Amino acid sequence: MLFPSNSFELNEKTHRMLADHIYANSGLRFDDSSRPILQRRLSARIRELNLNSFENYYTYLVYHPGHQSEMEILFDLITTNETYFFREERQLRAFTEEIVPQFASQIERLRSLRIWSAGCSTGEEPYTVAMLCRDSVPLHGWNIDIFASDLSQKVIHAARRGIYRESSFRSTPPDFRERYFEKIANNQYQIHEEIRRMVTFGKLNFLDDRKTGILGEFDLIFCRNVIIYFDQEAKKKAVEILYRCLKKGAYLLLGHAESLLGLSTRFKLVHLTNDMVYQK
Repeated sequence: MLFPSNSFELNEKTHRMLADHIYANSGLRFDDSSRPILQRRLSARIRELNLNSFENYYTYLVYHPGHQSEMEILFDLITTNETYFFREERQLRAFTEEIVPQFASQIERLRSLRIWSAGCSTGEEPYTVAMLCRDSVPLHGWNIDIFASDLSQKVIHAARRGIYRESSFRSTPPDFRERYFEKIANNQYQIHEEIRRMVTFGKLNFLDDRKTGILGEFDLIFCRNVIIYFDQEAKKKAVEILYRCLKKGAYLLLGHAESLLGLSTRFKLVHLTNDMVYQK
């Protein structure tokens, strides 16, 4: 196997140890085919730390006093965070046209809605949900609490800034872009403060029972294109945690490439007019 000349060599044994360590801390599985990816993405970091091999880097990750901070840097380097506003339009229509009216009729007395965007990346998904809630007539006057989390501290910082380039708007309706974004320097756009205030961002590995256990229960969870990167065992654990974090009758929205088949029988598959969703 050929690797770039500026890369350190990641041999099979060290790759296996590194992959197991990543899995134990994130649920992300990097199998044998991922060895070139890890080698390419982490070699520059090893050089920055003045280490001279992946073996030494693994030791650093496990035993160095700053190993927790280094794990955050590693996650930033190895995860892919490609996303955009108004992704998966049919599902969003199901949310606004069918799920929201149902919530509005069922919990009118409370007039409060809790939503979790799990694996939020740079914030396009939770901000999309916030804009849709802001525009929803049945939710006017309601307290909308949106919590958005990701494993990567880097993307959480970017999400809090709320500044985006043209590529994030490939599916954004023109009126939403006009009303909720302001063009700033270098052909970038910043989302309005009223929408930013609707979302609370936090770094979280949602496979960590200790941390997800204090989140409370949600009326709806968006967890789209996240568990697809987990192996079967991690998927089952993730789905069980998501189930516990939902109120009775609440909904789980997965990505269109994802399914609970073979993972859980605790959810009910609901066929809405616009899309299929899972209900506790």
